[in-house]
Parts: sequence; structure tokens; C-alpha cells
Amino acid sequence: MTALTPRMGHRLRWTFADGLTLVGRELGRLRQEPGEIVAVLIFPAIMVVLFGYVFGSAIQVPGGGDYREYLMPGLFSMVTFTALMGVMARVATDASRGVMDRFRSMPMARLAVPFGQTGADLLTGLLSLAVMVGAGLLVGWQPHRGLIPTTEAFLLMTVLRYALSWVGVYVGLVVKNDQVVDQLVPLFLPFTMLSNSFVPTDGMPGWLRFLADWNPVSAITTASRELFGNPGVTSGDVAWPLAHPVAAVLLWSAALLVVFVPLSVRTYKRRGR
Repeated sequence: MTALTPRMGHRLRWTFADGLTLVGRELGRLRQEPGEIVAVLIFPAIMVVLFGYVFGSAIQVPGGGDYREYLMPGLFSMVTFTALMGVMARVATDASRGVMDRFRSMPMARLAVPFGQTGADLLTGLLSLAVMVGAGLLVGWQPHRGLIPTTEAFLLMTVLRYALSWVGVYVGLVVKNDQVVDQLVPLFLPFTMLSNSFVPTDGMPGWLRFLADWNPVSAITTASRELFGNPGVTSGDVAWPLAHPVAAVLLWSAALLVVFVPLSVRTYKRRGR
């Protein structure tokens, strides 16, 4: 066991170094594709204006309050879930163009490729979230409970985003076709809408409300509203994820990591055989 420890430590350092190199590659690719950077910067602002001003006048906040303050945690959650679609598309594109095969032929740690993809998405996701926070502040949203609860809310989003990015890695490796992924992306969008992000779930039919209340999007949205002190916090007889949203988000994140990290790594290795 003692003889294996230095070797394992060397492998971990090797994987970490190669993973950072691939994070740099993904960020460098963004510089070569300014359209994607513009989308990362403009999309959050468009969503704030579209939902906050176009739909906001027609929606009543449960218990009263400003709809834009009710809305912003939902939009933060929506941006969090773009990790799945973004990573899925990039991994499938690399696989279809033979980039993954070139990586496998190089003297680099096999684990570095999926770790590099998820690490790069985490950085771009933070940028997108920062832009949306700025847009939210401009339209009147603000956190009310202080620095620590606000930081906890954004940390929860970051943890869930990282877990979701591993789902994207696995799906991208399995599909391995960027055109098919483009067709799958619209199927994931209703998942973010079937929640309490934009409207209360009280008026939904029973079966639909059940799905919405147990949707992880609803859990992260409710947790964010509580931690920010924004209107729309649920109370009374509600589903367990909405009564304990922080615990629900952590459990969802842990479950996704436990399932999809090994699946993604094993699928990547098998593709090289």
C-alpha cells in the first residue's frame, strides 16, 4: 500500500495538470468563436427583459411582492441547467469530429478529458451567472438577507451546475453526433419550464404539480428565494423538496455525481478500445 501511494499521487497530479490544459483549450476555443461569447453575455439579459417585463405584468406573486424579485431566482436556476445542454453539445461535437480520438492517442491522462470539459463549463457558467446578476440588479432585483446567505445560494447553484455538467458529458459521449444533440436540446427546455421558476405550481393539475414540485429546478429556485429573501417562498403543506430545498439540492447534486461521473469516465475509456 505504501508503494502505491506515490504512484497514485503522481497520477492525480498528472490528471489535474492535463485537466487544466483542457480547460484552457475550451476557454481558448471561446475566443475563436466570438458568437458563443456573445450568446453567453446577451442571453441572460434577454431572458430578464422577456420574462420580467413581457410576462411579469400578467402574473401574480403568491403572497404579493414584485414579480421581478420572484423571477430572478428562477432565471438563475435556468442558467444553471444550461450546463447540461452546453457540455453535451461540446462533447458530441468533439466526438463527431474525431477530437476525442486524437486525445486518446496522446500521452495524457484519460480522466483529464471529461474533467476538463466540466471544469471549463463551470467557468463559463459563472460568467453567464454574473451577467444575469448584473441584469437583475438593473431591473430592481436584490438579495435581502445579507452576504452569507447570498453566497450560499450561489454556491448551491455552482454545485448543481457542476453535477449537471457530468450528465452532459455522458449524454454527449453516448450520442457522439452533434446534429443529434441539436435535436435533443429542445427536449430539455421543457424540463426547466416545468417548475416553480416562472409561475406558482398551485394552479397546476395534481399530476403536473407533483412533477414540478419534485423537479430539481424547483428545489434550487425555492432554495435561492429563501436564501435571497425574495418573494414566493413556499409554506404549509408542500412536497418535501420544497419544504427542505437546500437539502434537496445537495441530494440531487450528490446523486448526479455518484451516477454520472463513473458512467462518463467508463464510457470515455470504452470509446477508445
